Amino acid sequence: MQDKPRVLVPFSAEDLGGFPAGLRVDTWDGTGDPPRDLADVAMYVLPYAGGQNTTDVLAEMSGLRVAQSLTAGVERLLPLLPPHVVLCNGRGLHDASAAEHALALILAAQRDLPRWVRDQDAHRWAPHFTRSLAGSRVLILGYGSIGAALDTRLRACEAEVVRVARARRPAEHVHGIAELPDLLPHADILVSILPDTDHTRGLLGAKELALLPDEALVVNIGRGTAVDTLALVAETASGRLRVALDVTDPEPPPAEHPLWSAANVLITPHVAGGSATFYPRARRFVADQLRRFAEGRDLRNVVPRD
Repeated sequence: MQDKPRVLVPFSAEDLGGFPAGLRVDTWDGTGDPPRDLADVAMYVLPYAGGQNTTDVLAEMSGLRVAQSLTAGVERLLPLLPPHVVLCNGRGLHDASAAEHALALILAAQRDLPRWVRDQDAHRWAPHFTRSLAGSRVLILGYGSIGAALDTRLRACEAEVVRVARARRPAEHVHGIAELPDLLPHADILVSILPDTDHTRGLLGAKELALLPDEALVVNIGRGTAVDTLALVAETASGRLRVALDVTDPEPPPAEHPLWSAANVLITPHVAGGSATFYPRARRFVADQLRRFAEGRDLRNVVPRD
């Protein structure tokens, strides 16, 4: 029995359709106290919505061989794991959910939904014409699997999509970040899906935001650090740009932060990836990863550790 690798997962056997016979499995969803004596845990699937303690326990796992994150971004985990530990991320699990949320933010901003909500609260009937998504040019910055899912939805809404990633991929009609100065002046909507890395922090600063046309919409569902917050505040305070944010820097903003009260800013609390579509996908993915681990097969979504 003790020869079987021990794994720690956030889902029950019922959730996963049973556990592989070749594993010893403990469950912990990040709430309450974790199991004791974690030194022999060989594979750890981190709870998706857990707090700080879900990463604190890594220090107790001296026998850890695989860490599985259910988030696409793993920047907070990298410094916590020795080089020999294989790190896998949740790439693909959030595509539909995050793309839906980005689309919802865009439509809410374009069709003035926050104003209509305030008017309803005030029992006020004050119709006016709004902007539209159809016919708009949307620049997706950080074009990966989430960007591709958003691309499909935007085109269904008759928008024109411009794809931008770190490097050009001509076969996929993807521009490189170096081309941003030429692309930003023609974007009606800019959607950032950038992770938090040395290459992306502050990428959208005052200079880049100034290139956007007046009344352009900036949407961020990636990481707040990709956008210079002071520059964003300046552009929204002047009324020149509109903003819809699921992520901020800092996160959350302090209670007195100007982003909270700006009339042209819509904020949601970092929830793009966590809709009802996520958990069924996550459970299927984890069940498959456990089978692969038990059978000694290659794992999915391995993150390069260079």
